[in-house]
Amino acid sequence: MDLSLLEAALHFASREVAIHKAGTAALERVAKRIEATAKSEFGVYQPGVGPFGAWPELAESTKEERERLGFTPDDPLLRTGGLRDGISHRVADLEAEIGSDDDVMVYQEFGTEHIPPRPVLGPAAERNHDVILAELGGAVVAGIIGGDLVHPSLGYDRVVTS
Repeated sequence: MDLSLLEAALHFASREVAIHKAGTAALERVAKRIEATAKSEFGVYQPGVGPFGAWPELAESTKEERERLGFTPDDPLLRTGGLRDGISHRVADLEAEIGSDDDVMVYQEFGTEHIPPRPVLGPAAERNHDVILAELGGAVVAGIIGGDLVHPSLGYDRVVTS
């Protein structure tokens, strides 16, 4: 089948739109997954993953303060649940943001002079590394070939562009 230059240009333009649509949907799935993983890390000591170290045990003085304030003594990063529940995500224009507007989250993620780091966002992304690659790779493949489903043998069988 011979295509004119106009038909070829229209075809490639439609692929760009399809990749954008599939990519946005994949980013939404990835962002939701990372958000859920990050929220699940509160209250439980986390092992190291990738470049992120294991969480150190809470200091005895911190445990005592937690109990004095009516909280369980040894649930790291979890008191009222507000810090955890403040994590959200936003997807727009092929970009995903997962995080919190709470400054305390920054202190916990990176540590301070008095608080050792207990990161949740970076490790959540690291723990979902394979899912991220499959979702985003599958979105590109689905966008290029123009199908709603990519053949399972390619490993991207969960990707849907509609």
